Amino acid sequence: MAHSRARPNPADGRPPVRRAAATVGVVFLLVGVLGFVPGITSGFGSLRVAGHDSGAYLFGVFQVSVLHNLVHLAFGVAGLALARTVTGARTFLVGGGAVYLVLWLYGLAVDHDTGANVLPVNDADNWLHLGLGLGMIALGLLAGRPRR
Repeated sequence: MAHSRARPNPADGRPPVRRAAATVGVVFLLVGVLGFVPGITSGFGSLRVAGHDSGAYLFGVFQVSVLHNLVHLAFGVAGLALARTVTGARTFLVGGGAVYLVLWLYGLAVDHDTGANVLPVNDADNWLHLGLGLGMIALGLLAGRPRR
């Protein structure tokens, strides 16, 4: 029978995939909160609920709106909740990664200057979504894979 890498780590007692999901969840929560902090989010006075006309930029680079920040917060909560089990953690990382790849495709397909860009996304967001999607899927597959 194959042993699982999902066995507890002696340092903290949690399987690596659970630690990875919890860490990603905390990062999403932090980013979601920072999206509401003036100064860290430039153009904060131009923050809109949704849509391409939101003039707020997290770290001066990533276009955000209230909806965009709420999506980050929801992903963070989901990550922490699902990190309680190995199966949930893997589901969050692989499923969430797939969602971010869909967001990347959305960002490539949508005209950034129209009402269809509801989140909103810009080119920097697109590259980040691609990296997040691939990174989360890799973490989900590699951190909990069976060991020979």
